Amino acid sequence: MSNLSGANAVQISTFDVEKIRADFPILHQQVNGQPLVYLDNAATTQKPNAVIDAIADYYRTDNSNVHRGAHTLADRATVKFEAARTKVAEFLNAPTAQQIIWTRGTTESINLVAASWGRANLVTGDRILVSAMEHHSNIVPWQLIAQATGAVVEAIPVDETGTINILAFDAMLDSRVKMVAVGHVSNAMGTINPVEKIISLAHAVGARVLIDGAQAVSHWAVDVQTLNCDFYVFSAHKLFGPTGLGVLYGKRDILESMPPYQGGGEMIETVSFEKTTFNQLPYKFEAGTPDIAGVIGFGAAIDYLNSLDRNAASAHEQALLVYAEEKARATEGITLIGTANQKTSVMSFMLDGAHPADVGVLLDKQGVAVRTGNHCAQPIMDQFKIPGTVRASFSFYNTFVEVDRLFTAIEKAKMFLM
Repeated sequence: MSNLSGANAVQISTFDVEKIRADFPILHQQVNGQPLVYLDNAATTQKPNAVIDAIADYYRTDNSNVHRGAHTLADRATVKFEAARTKVAEFLNAPTAQQIIWTRGTTESINLVAASWGRANLVTGDRILVSAMEHHSNIVPWQLIAQATGAVVEAIPVDETGTINILAFDAMLDSRVKMVAVGHVSNAMGTINPVEKIISLAHAVGARVLIDGAQAVSHWAVDVQTLNCDFYVFSAHKLFGPTGLGVLYGKRDILESMPPYQGGGEMIETVSFEKTTFNQLPYKFEAGTPDIAGVIGFGAAIDYLNSLDRNAASAHEQALLVYAEEKARATEGITLIGTANQKTSVMSFMLDGAHPADVGVLLDKQGVAVRTGNHCAQPIMDQFKIPGTVRASFSFYNTFVEVDRLFTAIEKAKMFLM
């Protein structure tokens, strides 16, 4: 790949990226007078027409609350709503659809587990292990529940390449460790963590394991039964679906033992002033009117992904990453941040003498959309002693020509910054 120009790489690729791009209307526009190059997929992925249409069609033809109405619109909405839950269960290879809980996003999914499972199971002296590269959403909820219960949160060491030190993790484990919460993939650096090994080691001392899959599900198939994790969480908008919707998968016996997270409608079985009894899974954790349109749109996103050759899509993303990182190593003034052996298509870097925010502004002026800052992973940035990075994150609808555009834009930015 290192000897290919962008144009040549496109010519020999077996993945029909132009056909895919036609499905994503947002990609076909100009920003600041230049064709948009969208390289912020780790923040949110773009939405295909199928998802946009499914959401619009719900509001045009089926708009009604689910589970409660005694009329045709409610029936149609409920069928589509629950069909999406089944699609997600099959997507994850979950044993049952009842183990799929709708939330507002990865953040709420983690907060739900921390608050519900944590309050019921943690006591003073218990330990919660999270990796040093975690997103704030997989740190702060555990700190809050630790403060409430007397447990402590400890960081699993990460080395200078952005790789978890698995030997150090193993040495940290003992019977006081009750929860291990780690990302499947680092949002800041793209590191693929050895979650299978982490889960196995944690279970050996009786700990539960939550995997934050927000950055993983868009890149390859996830099998929660093979992983044997206790909880798996992610957001729809990272998987070509709408914002404001998340998924919590949990092992059935654990979910059934957990108290409700919120009270209100839908999550009850009976209510009186003397006693309230709670609904069965998954509704016990779904108080109030859900994001019905979002769930239906997410079902369409799953259908869209299932229509693709995901192995070919993943290979295309990896080829983009290899091509971009080789160009970065050949470009004066660029330092790559996060050089683990196993990575998804995320390239974080620093430009010598320039603040990442300034680089981002200059790239945007040329129509190139990237992320800058600490990426809600401040502890790992503090460990590396940097204010943040410029992050280019690739999806299967990106092209080698767009990678070339990124580096052309970087060269122009260097004229102003270095």
